[in-house]
This record gives sequence, structure tokens and C-alpha cells, in this order.
Amino acid sequence: MLPLVVAATAAAALANPSTFSWVSKDYYAPALGGIMLSIGIKLSLDDFALAFQRPLPLSVGYAAQYMLKPLLGLLIARAFRVPPMFYAGFILTSCVAGAQLSSYASFLSKGDVALSILLTSSATISSVLVTPLLTGLLIGSVVPVDAVAMSKSILQVVLFPVTVGLLLNTYAKPVVNVIQPLMPFVAMVCTSLCIGSPLAINRSQILSSDGLFLLLPILAFHTLAFTLGYWISKLPSLRQEEPVCRTIALCTGMQSSTLAGLLATQFLGSSHAVPAACSVVAMAIMGLSLASFWGSGSRVRDMIPLLVSSQTCSSETEQPNS
Repeated sequence: MLPLVVAATAAAALANPSTFSWVSKDYYAPALGGIMLSIGIKLSLDDFALAFQRPLPLSVGYAAQYMLKPLLGLLIARAFRVPPMFYAGFILTSCVAGAQLSSYASFLSKGDVALSILLTSSATISSVLVTPLLTGLLIGSVVPVDAVAMSKSILQVVLFPVTVGLLLNTYAKPVVNVIQPLMPFVAMVCTSLCIGSPLAINRSQILSSDGLFLLLPILAFHTLAFTLGYWISKLPSLRQEEPVCRTIALCTGMQSSTLAGLLATQFLGSSHAVPAACSVVAMAIMGLSLASFWGSGSRVRDMIPLLVSSQTCSSETEQPNS
């Protein structure tokens, strides 16, 4: 239901801003903490032990998230000349970890779910250091970035709830059995709040010419992130299996934009949270659509002959008429 909820949230926030404008930035941290807690209660110490058994796919996926995505975000922002009111937020959105939703997308796509959970978890926890570092390097000259304060914020809203969830899952299974059925609903509501608020508050900027133009670089960013994440894993020097390639592609194209929105609101200004809010809508719809495409047994390479044959047939039918 999450893609439908995301789309409905975006429509409601833009059509009737009062639906979400009451959500102040003070609610962002608890909301994101609820999302992270829903992930933490699914983790165990064994998940992290897998990192030592599968270093190559984990390293490829990690590099795609924290090297490929930031570079891609910087190049696209400059190529499309993203307006100054959105530029820093756009770059920040490309510097966060993969979205927790990518694990569900990996399941739908018949990918490597264990790798997705491990990759997302390790990237999320290390974002305490990596995201502020990348942000300072890439946009420090554009807007002032307090890396120490940003690290503390990530520590509070990411590392703490994930650790609490991990401890509950390890030492308090009865508690987890009670709250786990409720956590998907909690995470969905929290995601809706984190998306709807910046869209409602910045409605006039979003519906302006600059705001509508922002859709192009966001769609380009996610399209290229999905594509490059997949094909880099297919390089002859890496030769990863198809489930691993799908997982890395989804983890690369689907980033934790809700975290980016929180950080942008706290450290850059409310307008810089707009790219992150738009990114959540785009990556959820695109990522889950791609996962469903793969999960149904379809492959991109199978579509190429069909497209070629359809074009050939159409040209043959046009010749007698001419």
C-alpha cells in the first residue's frame, strides 16, 4: 500500500496544504525514529555477521550508495542547473543511505533480501559519519553545513532507534511479537507525515516554474541510479548474480529521502526539504514498479527484441498503404 499512500499524500498536501501544514519540524525526528525502529526490530546480530561472509556484493552496493549516488547527484544538479533554493537539498538527498523500503522491493523482485537488509542497515548506521562528510565536501561552499550537529541528529533518529529495535529483537522477543504487526502501519504513517509536511509548507515554491522543473532532475537521478546500480554489478570484473544485481540496483535507486528531508529542514532551510519530499514520491513509485516488473519474471533484455519486431511490423504495414 505504501506507493499508493505516498502518491495520495503528495496529492493531498498540494491540493489542500492544511492537511499536513500542521506538522512542524519538531515532529520529524520522532516520525523518522518510528520508521527506523520498524527496521531495527527485524534485525539480528547474525545479519551483521553476514558482512564478513559476503564482502564483495556488500562492498559494491556500499560504494554505489556513497560514491556513485553523490557523484551522480552533483553532475545532474549542475547539468539541469537546479535553482539555488533547492540545490543543497538535492545534493543532500543523493548523500543519504538506501531506503528501508528497498528491502521490500528486493523481496518483490526476487532479489537477495538478506543482502538488502545488511546493506541498508550498514549504510544507515555509517551515515552518522558518511552523510555529514559528503554533505560538507559537496555543498559546504554553497550553504553552511554543521557536520557535528548533523551527526548528532542522525545518531538520535537513526542509530538509537535501530539499536533499540535490535536489542528488543535479541532479548525481548515477546515484546517484538506484540508490536511487530503494528510497525508497518506506524512506518507508513510516519513516512506520510515526513513527505506531506514539506510539500504542504512549500506548496507555492513547488508549483512555481522552478519547482515543476525540479521534477526533471529528480526523475533523471533515480532513473540513472537504478540503471547504473544494476549494470555496474554486471561488469565482467564483478560478475554478480542476477538477484544480487537487482538488489544493488534497488538499494542504489531508493534512498532514505525522509532522512534527507529531516536534515534539510534542520540545517539548510525548509525549501531544501522539497527535493527530498519529491524524491520519496518518485523513488517509491519507480522502485516498486521496477520490483514488480522483475518479480513477474520480466527482463529488460527480453523487451528489446519485442520493441524491434513491433517497429518492423509497423513499417511493413505502412509500405502497402504508401
